[in-house]
Amino acid sequence: MTRIAKTPEPPYYAVIFTSLRTAEEKGYGVMAEYMAELAAQQPGFLGLESVREELGVTVSYWESLEAIKQWKQQVEHREAQRLGRSDWYAAYKVRIARVERDYHFGTLDD
Repeated sequence: MTRIAKTPEPPYYAVIFTSLRTAEEKGYGVMAEYMAELAAQQPGFLGLESVREELGVTVSYWESLEAIKQWKQQVEHREAQRLGRSDWYAAYKVRIARVERDYHFGTLDD
C-alpha cells in the first residue's frame, strides 16, 4: 500500500500493528498482500496504510471495536497470526485507538 487511506469523519478506530521481522521470508510478502485484500472485504473495514522495512508499521481503520474483534477472529487471519508468531516476527505490538480528530493536506484522490 502506498496511498493514504480515505477515512470517514471521526470517530472511528485504528489498529496499529508494529513489528520487527525475522530473516525468514517464507511467503511473508504474499501473505501480507492477501491479508490486506481480505481485510478490505470485512464488514466495518475503512482503510489500510502499511510500511514494511526494518520496522514494519501497518495501520488499519475500522468502524467499531466489534468489527476489529471480528477481523481478529477471521479464520485465514488467525492462520496468518500463527505464522507470524512462528516464522515472520521477532516481536510485535498491537495498539487499538479511537480516532477523535483527523485532517489532511493535499488531494487524497487516487
